[in-house]
Amino acid sequence: MSARILVVDDIEANVRLLEAKLSAEYYEVLTAYDGPTALAMAAAEQPDIVLLDVMMPGMDGFQVCRRLKDDPETRHVPVVLVTALDGRADRIAGLEAGADEFLTKPIDDVMLFARVRSLTRLKTVIDELRVREASGRRIGVIAGAGSRLGGTGGRVLIVDDHERQAQRISAELSIEHRPVIESEPEKALLTARGPVDLVIVNVTARSFDGLRFCAQLRSDEATRHLPILAIVDFDERPRLMKALDIGVNDLLSKPIDPQELSARARTQIRRKRYTDYLRDNLDHSLELAVTDQLTGLHNRRYMSGQLEALVKRAAHGGEPVATLLIDIDHFKKINDGYGHDVGDEVLREFAVRLASNVRAVDLPCRYGGEEFVVVMPGTRIEDAERIAERIRLHVAGSPFRVAHGTELLTATISIGVAATIGPEDTPDTLLKRADEGLYEAKSSGRNRVISRAA
Repeated sequence: MSARILVVDDIEANVRLLEAKLSAEYYEVLTAYDGPTALAMAAAEQPDIVLLDVMMPGMDGFQVCRRLKDDPETRHVPVVLVTALDGRADRIAGLEAGADEFLTKPIDDVMLFARVRSLTRLKTVIDELRVREASGRRIGVIAGAGSRLGGTGGRVLIVDDHERQAQRISAELSIEHRPVIESEPEKALLTARGPVDLVIVNVTARSFDGLRFCAQLRSDEATRHLPILAIVDFDERPRLMKALDIGVNDLLSKPIDPQELSARARTQIRRKRYTDYLRDNLDHSLELAVTDQLTGLHNRRYMSGQLEALVKRAAHGGEPVATLLIDIDHFKKINDGYGHDVGDEVLREFAVRLASNVRAVDLPCRYGGEEFVVVMPGTRIEDAERIAERIRLHVAGSPFRVAHGTELLTATISIGVAATIGPEDTPDTLLKRADEGLYEAKSSGRNRVISRAA
C-alpha cells in the first residue's frame, strides 16, 4: 500500500535520509524544511501522512501539529512527530497537540514502516468517507455538522486480566469517560458489539491471547471499525509489530503513564466520532436518495428497483407480486381551494394512513404528485383487492385535520389493482394494468377499487 508522505525537518541530511528510506519502499515523498512551508504544502498537496520533526527554529513541531489539526482541510491527516527527545512531557505535549504517534531518533526502520502502514490504512478509510460525504453535500442531501465531535465522555471497554492494572486504567479514564472492565474475552466480545467508543486491550495478558482478541474484533462486522488501544511491552518487538499488522490503532507502553493514557484515549475517541459522523452522513444521504422527502415513503426510484426484482422472481416460478396504484381524488381542488400547504398536509397524512394499513412486507411509495404505489410481495390479486378496499374505507371514513387542526377536510381515493399472471410479465406491464384499473375507477365515479387480472 503506497502513500504520499510529507517529511518536515530543518536539517537537510535528516530529510534526505528519510526520503531515501521511504522512496525505496515506493512511497511518494514530499519535503519541507520549516513549519510555514509544511502547513502550506499540507493544505495544497493533501499528503497521507506527515512525518514532522519537533525541534525546528521559529515554529516548532508542536505548533505545526496543532495548526494542522485545527484546520478542517488537514485535521484528518495523521501526524507522526519525529524527535530526539524521549521525555514523558514531550510525548504528552505532542499527543495534546493532536499527534498520532512518536518516533525517536535514530529512527527504527521496522517501527517506521509499521506505523506508516497502519496510519495509511486509517487514512484510506477516512478519505473514502470524506469523498462520499463531499458528494452528498454537492447534491444537497447532507447538511452541516450537527454532532458533537469531541473526545470526552466516551464509552471505553478495558479488556485485561491484570486486575490492579485494569482498575488503575479505569480510575484514570473515569474522570472523563465511562469505562467498563472485562477480564474474559468471550464476554468482552459481546460487550464490544454494544455502544462502545474505544477498546483498550492488554495484549500481554496471561489468561487469554490479546492479539487473537484484537483479530476477532477486526473480523467481526459489528466491531471492525472500533478503535483499539493496545497495551504492549516495547521490548517484545514481534508482538508489537503483529499488533499493528492486525489493525490496532494505537499502542501504549508499560508501565502505563496516566496522562499519556488519557491523551491517547481522547485522540482515538475524537477520531472515531469523526468517522462515525462521516458514516452517518453517508447513510443519511443514501436514505434520502431513495426516500420522498415530503411523505417519508420510498420514492419511485427505489420502488422501480424492488418491483423489478420481485417480478423477475415471480416470472421464474416464485410467489406472485401485486401492485396498488392509488390516486387522491380531486386533489387539484384541494390545492386550489385550500393552498399548497394544506395539500402537503393531506399528502403527509395520507402517507401515514397508507403505511399503517399495509403489511410489514409491503412497500408503500410515492409515485409522483398525488399518486402512490404499494408493492405487495407474495400476494394474489384477491388479497390485494381486500387490502385496497380497507385503505379506501379508512381514507373515506376519516376526515383529514388540516390548517393546524382547525379544519376537517374529506377526501377519497381511487385504486387500481394488478398482480403478476405469468412469465411474460414485466414491471411495466404490471403497472400498466394497475393504471388501467385506476383509470376505470376514476371514470366510473371515483372512490372505488378496480382490479385488472389481465
